Amino acid sequence: MHLESYQIAVVGGVAVVFVVILYLLLKKRPKKESASLEVEEPKVEEEKQKNQPEEINKNSVNRTEKTQKDIEPEQKKVQEVTTEEKVEEKIEEPLQNGTPNFKTRPVPPHGKIKKEDFAQFAGMRVLLAEDNLINQKVMLGLLKDSGMDIVVANDGQEALDILAKDSDFALVLMDAHMPNIDGFEATRIIRKNPQYNHIAVIALSGDTASDDIKKMKDAGMSDTLEKPLKMDDFYDVLYAYNVEKPKTETQSPKKSETVFLDTNAGLAICGGDSDLYKELLKEFLEDYGNSGALFEQLINENKLEEADKLLLDIVGVSANLGAQELHDVASKSKTLLKTAETNLSALAETYKNSLQETVALINKYMQEN
Repeated sequence: MHLESYQIAVVGGVAVVFVVILYLLLKKRPKKESASLEVEEPKVEEEKQKNQPEEINKNSVNRTEKTQKDIEPEQKKVQEVTTEEKVEEKIEEPLQNGTPNFKTRPVPPHGKIKKEDFAQFAGMRVLLAEDNLINQKVMLGLLKDSGMDIVVANDGQEALDILAKDSDFALVLMDAHMPNIDGFEATRIIRKNPQYNHIAVIALSGDTASDDIKKMKDAGMSDTLEKPLKMDDFYDVLYAYNVEKPKTETQSPKKSETVFLDTNAGLAICGGDSDLYKELLKEFLEDYGNSGALFEQLINENKLEEADKLLLDIVGVSANLGAQELHDVASKSKTLLKTAETNLSALAETYKNSLQETVALINKYMQEN
């Protein structure tokens, strides 16, 4: 009995142990499967990622294409706006590249400039566009004895009106800020007209900052003079732009005859009366045919008042005869005669040469008619 009981107990114990072990095995199995899943999931994700690049790249390309398609119109719009801005800039500065390249001469070293030094610019014609009366008087007072021909305009519009009637100026001294039409606009209008390409426009302004000077240059102004005017700077500008016109070759006889003696003009003044015209020519030869030697004598003897009276007579008489060249020489000589720096000997020689040409043509006309 004891043995059977022992055996039953052993078998029961083994069965219990087996059941416990089986239970433990069954309980642990789901956890292993779960752990296996957790480890395998990344592998699955990795495989998915390996299989997805082509799709992702395709999508990326599509998005890039769409983005470029969206951006291109915007870029075009930006380019159009930028182009419009550049066009607007060119419209504001249309003459920056249209300013003529004026021939200038280098200014030699010099000491302190005096009022008398401006006499060397005698005969130079300058249009002064200045609305300030005091500034006008300063300029005119400085140049009144120089022999220069200064014409004054009170604003930009008046300057344009003067040029429309008479464009024979070497320079326009242009105040930048004036009523009606300011100096900038007046200069743009001048630079648009090729008939004024021989005229340099010099700015008069108290604005000397780099931006202001650039604005003046862009408008077509060739140089700048600062206000208040400095005599040395003014002299340098006049000297630089007072370039003598190149001498032409000897004119043909026919053209020379017209310049020195325009008989058609003289006859027109006499109402077409050729006898009256020849009588006036004869009297001129008698009264002034030797005036060249007389003028030279008066110069040498420093009798400048008498020389001036002689020139005054020649100015009036020569105009009535159609002797335009002699008239111009006499008029200019009258101005230069009053200038201290004038070379009087050269002045007398110029007058004698012009008179000689005129007398020769008068004699020729008298013989032929």
